Amino acid sequence: MKNYKLLKISSTKKLRYIVNYTQNHLYVVFLHGFASDIEGKKPKIFKRFAIKNKIGFLAMEYSGHGKSSGEFTRGNISTWTKDAEKTIKKILKKNNFILIGSSMGAWISLNLFKNFKKQIKGFLGIGSAPEFLTYLMWNKFPKKVKNEIINKGIYKLKNGQHEYLITHQLIKDGRKNKVLNKSITSKIPITMVHGSKDEVVPKIYSKKILTLFPNAKKKLKIINNGDHSLSSNRNLKIILKELSQLLKKID
Repeated sequence: MKNYKLLKISSTKKLRYIVNYTQNHLYVVFLHGFASDIEGKKPKIFKRFAIKNKIGFLAMEYSGHGKSSGEFTRGNISTWTKDAEKTIKKILKKNNFILIGSSMGAWISLNLFKNFKKQIKGFLGIGSAPEFLTYLMWNKFPKKVKNEIINKGIYKLKNGQHEYLITHQLIKDGRKNKVLNKSITSKIPITMVHGSKDEVVPKIYSKKILTLFPNAKKKLKIINNGDHSLSSNRNLKIILKELSQLLKKID
């Protein structure tokens, strides 16, 4: 995907993003997952969807991710939420938008409701992972791993071919960003999409997110045999169908 740009949000920080402006005052904003970037399939298909439906599109990389500046090990949910806030304010200004949060991106999306509640007109979660640092990492780490994180400040978590650097400050900051105990009164359409065979994040987390929105137009879509990334062509087609249905529900 071409036309990547860098947004300077401080004297030391530049964030990579891609935007497609439109005359329409509605945008799709894509927030990627933990240790990911905006070079995968999802940003591409969501951008095409936005252009086809004559709405705007924005995707960005948090600091320490992809080609954005900064060290990954210095980042956390708080800083990555601020990165998203600053990018949205700078690029979209007062325009409305649909949030698409993939995995950790759904956690950050929930944080954004605090400052963008009136501008957020829809929310689509994909393999949503709110508070995963506490419930899916720290609470499941053996004592040996916890001690290494506390004493050394960092642990290399291996998952298949991937290696993730888990810092103590990241874990501690995650505890400060509780979202599963906060009700959100928005009446917007919300769809949570989750794979039935997601071995990274249980689908109960998508269900929990829906309970946070008592007044929303809610839907849970479980994709049969779907994994965590849901990035196969088949799964992406299903996600696009759900996004199209969500768009039709926006007032």
